Amino acid sequence: MSQETQSGAEGAPAEALEAKDPADPRRGFSPDHWLAGEVGRTDPASEAWSLMHWLMISNKQRMVALGQEFNLPFQALIALRVLGGGPRPMGELAKIMLCDSSAMTGLTDRLEERGLARREPADHDRRVKMLVLTEEGERLRVEITKRLADPPPSIAALSAEDQRELRDILRRAIDSDD
Repeated sequence: MSQETQSGAEGAPAEALEAKDPADPRRGFSPDHWLAGEVGRTDPASEAWSLMHWLMISNKQRMVALGQEFNLPFQALIALRVLGGGPRPMGELAKIMLCDSSAMTGLTDRLEERGLARREPADHDRRVKMLVLTEEGERLRVEITKRLADPPPSIAALSAEDQRELRDILRRAIDSDD
């Protein structure tokens, strides 16, 4: 995708985001100068990774807006998504979410206050607390999942063939990590 057609974080064309003034904080804020471009890497793997990162960063506002709509912090949305796989020990969830136990406790408190999750002792060890979605938590998780499953306009605008090719390439990259 050319720089002229790539949208930035606020939906503005990338060339509008890339400021020419060295003092402008937006300087270098474009897909061509993100990560690999900033450090001069031109190998295809680095460029591909940079573009994937750009897509995620430039679409983060969707996730933030969804959290605001449901009055949930970003981390709670992630926790709800992870808990879609079933109850998890709080310590395991903290590791998945890359946060410490105290942050997980605070997040769990908020989810419980909202009636979205509850703590239950693990069957194998009553000292281990499992985080379990309530019916309301599962209902909200499904709604959030449906909304997040909608691709951003930049992906949806690709041809069906390009979408399949992108999917297949990303699947191969994920499968090679196993």
